[in-house]
Amino acid sequence: MAKVKVKTGFVCSDCGATYPKWQGHCSACDAWSTIKEVRLGPEPRSGRRDGFAGTTSPVTLLKDVQFTDEHRFSSGSEEFDRVLGGGFVPGSVILIGGDPGAGKSTILLQTMCHAAASREVLYVSGEESLQQIAGRARRLQLPLDRVKMLAESSVERVLEAAESERPAVVVIDSIQVMQSAVVDAAPGGVSQVRESAAAFTCFAKTSGVVLIMVGHVTKDQSLAGPMTLSHMVDTQVMLSSTEDARYRLMRTTKNRFGPVNELGVFAMTEKGLREVKNPSAIFLSRTENAAPGSLISVLWEGTRPLLVEIQSLVVSAQYGSPRRLGIGLDQNRIAMVLAVINKHGGLVLADQDVFVNVVGGIRVLETSADLAVALAIVSSFRNSVLPQDLLVFGEVGLSGEIRPVSNGESRLKEGVKHGFTRAIVPKGNAPKKEIPGMKVVGVTSLSEALDAI
Repeated sequence: MAKVKVKTGFVCSDCGATYPKWQGHCSACDAWSTIKEVRLGPEPRSGRRDGFAGTTSPVTLLKDVQFTDEHRFSSGSEEFDRVLGGGFVPGSVILIGGDPGAGKSTILLQTMCHAAASREVLYVSGEESLQQIAGRARRLQLPLDRVKMLAESSVERVLEAAESERPAVVVIDSIQVMQSAVVDAAPGGVSQVRESAAAFTCFAKTSGVVLIMVGHVTKDQSLAGPMTLSHMVDTQVMLSSTEDARYRLMRTTKNRFGPVNELGVFAMTEKGLREVKNPSAIFLSRTENAAPGSLISVLWEGTRPLLVEIQSLVVSAQYGSPRRLGIGLDQNRIAMVLAVINKHGGLVLADQDVFVNVVGGIRVLETSADLAVALAIVSSFRNSVLPQDLLVFGEVGLSGEIRPVSNGESRLKEGVKHGFTRAIVPKGNAPKKEIPGMKVVGVTSLSEALDAI
């Protein structure tokens, strides 16, 4: 009998980059001593392998492709549905990652217990025993009579059970502990994670089952395993906790069936994760006594506005080079805003330490907070208190101009709902019709904004 040829390769254990031979330094993630030789499994006898979709098709004109609407169904959680773009899509593959203790298993157990009321659900646990999961479900007072459980780490046996039970949703907790018999490697390795995920993805695409995989993260907050894992899934969701650990933020970083960067907010309670219907309220818990450097801005997260408090502290530099520190903001963006203040605002901050913080652990990913950051810095530098009912948003350009941002009127209406009566916004975002209860000042430059305060 001819001996089966086994392919090997050199793969970085941190980022999954592949190399034709061993080397000490990974040029992709800049790590050292992480490249190891792995077995990639036997070569396919046919010399060809189907893609992750699990099927092959003839060449077809785009106009001849039959289009069908996506028939979504709810996960039982409005915030989870919002992040997914409206609910589960049959045949989709979802990857959920997050820090240990963030609540990945908890929210999936809650979701599956409620989804099982109308559809068949199979929850596969490779890390916890069924007794541990049942104990958690009882503590959370979840319905237990419909969810089907399986404690297994073998990919082949999991697929056999899924084909036999024919559920609508399958949860794999987690993909890092799954192992396939076709790969001679330890669970959690690059080759095992890639082949196991490929087998599950192929099954989901051919059967129409919603597949949810839990993924671990590395110390730099990226998903563990090969980068191929992120490419083959349809939706990638990250679950993180805020600085005070009371809230969990769920955000999509990839979604083939909906918008990305949607934000879902959950509160951690004794009965598990509970949805926060009005996230703006939890990030606006300001003190009664107003202080310099505090200002409210409006972000646009996915499809809804979110009010956040931006705080700044400007003090004289004590040790040589002044510090510029931002929490929840891009450091380069803060440096740019400081340069614009110096050039077009007439304030010299070269000898000042500048600290900027977004309250509540929210990370700002858009430019609409530029004007609020600039005014908060000026307020702290001048030691002047800004009005508590003032709302500010707008993008700051390098020439000192204030550029409009998207969904300006919706941001203002969100401010009115929370009791704000004044706003400084780009002139392009000033509403044509007066908004009841809101006095809006439109500005075109940073100097105009400074005069307005």
